[in-house]
Formats: sequence, C-alpha cells, structure tokens
Amino acid sequence: MPRSHKKILITGADGFIGSHLTEALVRGGYNVRSFVLYNSFNSWGWLDRSPQEIRESLDVFAGDIRDPHGVREAMKGCDFVIHLAALIAIPYSYHSPDTYVDTNIKGTLNVVQAARELGIQRILHTSTSEVYGTARTVPISEEHPLTPQSPYSATKIAADQIALSFWHAFSTPVVVIRPFNTYGPRQSARAIIPTIITQIANGRRTIRLGSLRPTRDFSYVRDTVDGFIAALEADQGLGEVVNLGSGFEISIGDTLSLIAELMQIEVQVVEENERLRPACSEVYRLFANNSKAKRLFSWEPRYAHMEGFRRGLLETIAWFTIPENLIEYKPDKYNL
Repeated sequence: MPRSHKKILITGADGFIGSHLTEALVRGGYNVRSFVLYNSFNSWGWLDRSPQEIRESLDVFAGDIRDPHGVREAMKGCDFVIHLAALIAIPYSYHSPDTYVDTNIKGTLNVVQAARELGIQRILHTSTSEVYGTARTVPISEEHPLTPQSPYSATKIAADQIALSFWHAFSTPVVVIRPFNTYGPRQSARAIIPTIITQIANGRRTIRLGSLRPTRDFSYVRDTVDGFIAALEADQGLGEVVNLGSGFEISIGDTLSLIAELMQIEVQVVEENERLRPACSEVYRLFANNSKAKRLFSWEPRYAHMEGFRRGLLETIAWFTIPENLIEYKPDKYNL
C-alpha cells in the first residue's frame, strides 16, 4: 500500500519530539493526523512554527489524551498510532503526581483500548530511559531492572506495562519505544541542554544548574525521529521494548563545558538547591545499549559518539540563538 494511503495518528504532535516526527512523516509521504492538546487559543504548539506546506498537509485533531471518547474519535480511520502524549517534567511530578497518573497511565490505557476496538495495525508507545533509574550495569539493555526514582518514572513504568498487557492479553500490536535523553531544537528549558544554551545566549556568564555529576546518553532528535520511523516501517518488534540511544555517555558538567566551548564563551557554574532532585531520586547514570534497535529495525544513530554529539549541539545552538526562537524562553526562571 502506498504511504499516502496509510493514516497515522500522532498523539503529542504539538510537542518537541512530536512536531519533528510529524514533519518528517509528512515529508516522507505519510497521511498524518496530529493529536494536539485542546486550548482556547487554537494553538497547535510547535506545529504552529512548521513550514506552511507541512501545516496545510495536516489533519489536526484537538483533544485531551485523558478523555477516552476523544481519543477513540481521533483514532477512527487510522492504520497506525504513535503515542507520544505525556507529562514528562520530573520536578513537576514531585508535587503534582495526580496529573501524571491521569495523563501518562490513563492516557495510555485510552490509546490501547481504542486500538483494540478499532483494529489498529501497529501502535508505537513511547517510554523513557528514566524507568531504569541509575544504571546498575552498562550499557543498559532492555532487560535492565526497572527502578522508579520519581513519580514521573513510576507512571511511565505503569504506562509501559499497560501497553504490553494489551499485547499479551489481546494481541494488540504494541511496540514500546524507549528513547534516552533526546535533545535538539524546540526542546523545553526544563531539560539540561536548552537550560545551558538559553542562559549563555542571553548573556549569562554564571550558569545556574543542578547536579553536574550525572551522566546521560544524549540522542539528537533527528536520530530519535528516525528510530520511530524505522520501528513504524519494520515487520518485527511487536510486544517488544526497544531502546533508542546514541550509545555514548557524558556528564552534565562536561556537557556544560562543551557547550561553552562551542559557543566560544567562558562560564562559571552555580549549583542551586531548587534544581536538585531529592537525594534518592537523582538518576546518576544512563548509557544505552542500542543493539536491539539495530537488530529489529536496522536503525542506528547518525549523531553518535563525541563527534556526533558535537554536530548535534552545533545544530541545536544555531536554532536557539535565532532571536525569534530564543525569545520563547525565560532564562531567569527555573523551568519545572
């Protein structure tokens, strides 16, 4: 069947990864329905900034992932679903965990329940590397124990298991995609790389951060998008959990130093208590084993290792330092 005949629903299409994925699928010839969060401003989130030819090609459905009726309506007539809609900010989950239960767990239940009823051909459910907690062994494979070190990660573990339970109980065609720390243009400043870049780009030379010790496997958004598309088009993977990561780790402190070098600025850092996670909540090491994605989906990152990380950072810095983009961020405020 030609790609243009395949209808794909993307939940969370208005967000960081979702908007990049939506654009890539449209350019790839797919027929895309974008599920965006309903609001009275009729905002499509980052899709409002997409090129005109992309926006004109979209079938936009405004709703709320927590509403089972709206989710089912959005999924009618679709062949595939890529489920990205979620609350993802870890600090915000400490004081508002109810919203994470409703959005992440119940929202996922709404998707897989509707998929079962409507006969959806393939569902990609989005997980997160945070479900592993601090690495016990590296690189982290999909068999690594799950350790919820925040309410956010707990709800994502539950959402993953809800999705997989529908595969085991009803053969609902679910694939769980587990990205590691995706970064790139449009990312919220609740994440570390935009936090650093926006402070420097706004003239700050004393950078306010949390802990510099943790290591992360940073994956450029183009690689993450390519991984989703590879999983969508593959014949394998049903009932599986699959990591998407660069296979490269670097500390937050070294990431700060590298960004400052690339932006040709000397900076100092201040560790702020409000930016620190509770003592037992911090995930100190994430480092992906991505061999399963290579085996099942023939996918591998193009922005891998230090050389790839530098290229990805340069592209990210270039986007954030465009004035019309930078003005969307508030460097003086700690973004939960």
